[in-house]
Formats: sequence, C-alpha cells, structure tokens
Amino acid sequence: MSPEIEHLISLQRTDREIQRLLAEIAELPRRVTVIEEKLAGTKAGLEKARGTVKADEAARRKYETAITDLRQKISKYRDQSLEVKTNDQYKALMHEIQFAEQEIGTNEDKILELMVNADARDKQVKAAEAELKAEAAEIEKEKANARERTAQDEKELAEWTAKRDASRSAVDPDLLRHYDRVSKFRGSGIAEVRDQKCSGCSVMLRPQMYNEVRGGKLLYCDSCQRILFYDPSKEAPAEQKVERTTKRRTHPKIDASQAWYYRNEYLDSGEVFLSFVNTSGTAARRIYDAASGRKLGDTLLREGAYRQAFPEDLNDSIRLNGSWSDAEQDEWGEELPSAVLDALQRDLDLARAEAASHPHKEPVSA
Repeated sequence: MSPEIEHLISLQRTDREIQRLLAEIAELPRRVTVIEEKLAGTKAGLEKARGTVKADEAARRKYETAITDLRQKISKYRDQSLEVKTNDQYKALMHEIQFAEQEIGTNEDKILELMVNADARDKQVKAAEAELKAEAAEIEKEKANARERTAQDEKELAEWTAKRDASRSAVDPDLLRHYDRVSKFRGSGIAEVRDQKCSGCSVMLRPQMYNEVRGGKLLYCDSCQRILFYDPSKEAPAEQKVERTTKRRTHPKIDASQAWYYRNEYLDSGEVFLSFVNTSGTAARRIYDAASGRKLGDTLLREGAYRQAFPEDLNDSIRLNGSWSDAEQDEWGEELPSAVLDALQRDLDLARAEAASHPHKEPVSA
C-alpha cells in the first residue's frame, strides 16, 4: 500500500472523527434547549394551577359576599313584614324572603363544591412545584455536563484537527482536491476494494481495473469516483474463496422461460447484463450496464424464443441466475433495483470463481 493511500486512509478516519465531534458539540446545546422547553412547559402548568386556585378563592369570596347581602335583605324583609297592613303585602315579603333563602342555599352549595376541589387544587400546585424543582435541578446538571463535554470535545477536536493537517500536508495537492470534492458529495473520498467491488458504492470493478488496484495503482471508482485501495490482509486466499463459493452456487435451469446473461464486452457498451423473457411466441430483451444498473436503450421484441431470436447476444456470455418476471422488469423503469444488481453481481462472482476452479472447462453460455 502506497504512503499516500495510507495518509488518505488516516485523513478519512480523522475527518470522520472531526465530523462526529462537531455533531456532538452542536447537539449538546440542542439537548439543553429541549430540557429548557420542557421546564417552560412545567412553569406554565404551575402558573395555571396557581391561577385556578386564585380563581376559586375569588369565586368563594364572591359567593360569601352574595350570602351576606342576601341575609341582610332577609332581615330587612322581616322588619318590613311587621309593618305591613294587608295580606298581599305580607305574602309578597314572604316570597322575597323565600327566594333569598334559596339563593343562599345555591351559593352555599357552590362554596362547598369549591372547598371539596380545594384539596385537589392544592395537590396539583404542590406536584407542579415539585416537578419544577426537579427539572430545574436536572437542567442545571445537564448544562454542567454539556459544558464539560463540550470542553472535552473541543480539546479532542483541536488534537484531531492537528492530525488532519499533518495528513493533508503529506498528500499530493491534486489528489487531495479530488478527495475533498468526492467527500463533499459522497461523505467519503476513499474506499477499499473487497471481492472485486468498491466498498463505497458496491459496484463491481472491471477485471483489469481490479487487478491494477490490487497491484498498487492509484485509480478512481468509475461509479462513485472514490479513490480506490486494496488491503491484501483482508482478502481470503483464492483457493478458499473458490472452494467456498463454488459449493454454494446453483445453476439456472436450461429450459427456463426467462434468463439473464453477462457479457464482458457488448458492442460499445462495455460490460452488460442481458435479460431475456419468452412470452406468447415472442422474446423480450433488455440491456443493463453491469456497473451502474442503468438500462441501455429500449426493450427489444422479436418473434420466437430468445435463443432463436437473439443468438448473437449469447456468444461469449455467462449464464446467471435470475427469476424476475416481465411485469417486474417493466416496473423497474430505467434502472435495476440495487438488490437485483447486487444479486446479479454476486452470482457473477460465483460463476467466475467456479470457472477459475475448473480452468479446463468451457464456460457455459447457453
């Protein structure tokens, strides 16, 4: 592994740690803000409970005042009843006294209801006061933790920034600009090659490109533009890979109504996956770029089964497993779903490993 690649790996690790620290530093004040908002809600609840108690006390005073006024009216009416000269006048005063007594009873009932609710109101106030006290203590604790964590993060950030500057100074400026540009859009600027794939975007590398990266050549992924590197310590021995993969591969049925093929070179399109589906006397062919999964051209229909309709497409090809219907492929539109693309690429890896374990056996293309 070249020194520049090692510096870039260190730089990417440093960049990620710096991003984590910056995110944590930014997150701590937000956590305190959430607690403060909750504290404000608790304060509002306490003020509401206290306001309810005050309103009940004011209502009680109003009813007590009304009772006092009514009792004074009753006393006045009784004094007047001693001076009346007719039964009608006396009856009228007795009616007023009776009405006033009913009003007193109504107000006394309301006072009693307020007295019954007073205990519940007091409990609400005390509970709100206790909650506010607990939350106030909690927020002070969180603020202290946030200040301590922020100070520690800022110290670590300074250390990682120094490491980052050291790593950047050791990388070629042009290569560094490419790394920065890709990192800005992809989140990372360098990716390890594993099992012939870019670990950043999971797209298969062309065999020649894969071998060059393994040989130490500095190349960019055709799909995501990340800088590629190979770590031989993480690659299983070829014999183990062949033995492990060939045992697992199942072969597609020869008489299936639909089939998938891989071609290393197809006209001017490079590596492609070919999909064939036989339906009601016709065959449909779709072509997809093997690296990106993008559909190339339109779906082509010809009379007959695909072996007779498209014999020229089957030359120098590798038959793959795949069982997606014509309707499913129509739904995909202009690009293979990532799960489908991954499945095809995995099966291609297995087919290649199988071929490598039987070098004298002709690859099956039909």
